[in-house]
Parts: sequence; C-alpha cells; structure tokens
Amino acid sequence: MRKKIERPEAQIALTNFVNREKNYIHYIYNEEMKQYEMMKNGDSGATDESHRMMVQSDAKLADDPVTNMKYLMICNATLMTRFAIEGGLDSETAYNISDLYIYNMKNCSTVDDVLSLHYEMVEFFTKKMANLKKDSVFSKQIVLCMDYIEQNLHTSIRLDDLAEHVSLSPSYLSALFKKETGYAVSDYVLNRKLDVAEKMLRFSDYSCADIANYLDFSSQSYFTEKFKSKYNCTPAVYRNKNYNKHILNS
Repeated sequence: MRKKIERPEAQIALTNFVNREKNYIHYIYNEEMKQYEMMKNGDSGATDESHRMMVQSDAKLADDPVTNMKYLMICNATLMTRFAIEGGLDSETAYNISDLYIYNMKNCSTVDDVLSLHYEMVEFFTKKMANLKKDSVFSKQIVLCMDYIEQNLHTSIRLDDLAEHVSLSPSYLSALFKKETGYAVSDYVLNRKLDVAEKMLRFSDYSCADIANYLDFSSQSYFTEKFKSKYNCTPAVYRNKNYNKHILNS
C-alpha cells in the first residue's frame, strides 16, 4: 500500500529553500501560458516556443530523466487540450489528440524521443487550431450542437433533440445551423458519420456491417450508398485499398 506523503508543508518549504539557493524558480505564469495561447490562436511559433520551454525546464517530477520528461509532456498535453477546447476545437477531437500522443510515449526510450513526440503533438494541435480559425466563427449554440453530435454519432440524432439541448426552437435552430455551417443539420450529421466510418475502415477491424450498425445507419445498403456518394467507392473497396495505413505504422 502506498505510504502517505509525510509533512508535505515541510517538504515544500525545503524545496523552496533549495531552489532559491540554486537560483532556480519555475517559469513565471504568464511566460508559461504564452505557448498555450499561441497554440490556441494557431500561431506557428507555438511549436518552437513550447519545445524551448520543455528543453529548458528544470522541473523534477521523477528521478529518471526519461520518465521526468514524459510526466512533463503529460502536463503539457493536458493544458494543450484545455486551451484547444477553449479556442473552439470540439472536445472529443481534442481529447483524442491528447490520448494518441500520450499513448505513443510508450515507444519513447530517450529524452530526445519524448521531445520529438512532444514537438509533433504541439505542431498537430497548432495546425488544427489554425485551420479552425480559417473557418467561420460559430455561435455558442452551434458549438454546443456540434459537440452533442460528436458525442452521439452512434445514435439517431434528431433536430428536436439538438433544439432541446440548446434551448432553441427546432425551426430557429435549423435556420441558424444552416446559416453558420452551410449545412442542414441532417446533412452535417451524415457527413460526420461518414468521416468516422472512413477512419474505422482504415484503422479498425470492424466489418462494414458492424460500422453501419455502430453509427446507426438505417441499413447497410443505405450506408454503402451514402459512403460511395462521398468517397466514390463502396466501403468494402475503400477498406481493401486503405486498411492498416495507420499513423502509428507510417
């Protein structure tokens, strides 16, 4: 059983004393937050700024240097995720990006490996945010609808459900959604389901029938029809051409 940390106040006070003796202090809050604000705004300089902060950090979270750097990256990934969501990235995408890069830390055996992976993560987040800024700015209600859709792609999503979720009338929400996104609600939902289906065909072992069922298409034939309309081939043909081209193996 893990032992309780003894006299935490005393240990923190000792750490403060030792750090002062070594002329070491943590980054000033505003300086540390700069990298996250830059990423949130899609500023390409965020990657180098965050990398600099990681390299120069004297924070000690573990005795082993590689483990210490991994812990720092997890902290960074957590804050990157929160700032990205605050900047308008849908929460499910933000969390999945963070999970992907944290999961791949298992392949890092050196400090440089972790720094390289961290660099890729910040670069990916920043590009996502830059692309987001190019798109239209959506109202709070539409952002909430988009988040709801992302979290419920495995169900039948109705306009009435969305309207109730954001406390608007169905007719008003329908007009607002079309105005801001350029899509009718039903078309947007279908497009997002097809996007997810495409990734499942590439990166999972689920059958075409299972994918159609998981994403709540009315039938496999309807799924095939709509998928072919968007990707110019059937799901089965697409799987045969693209299966296993996974980012982790590229």
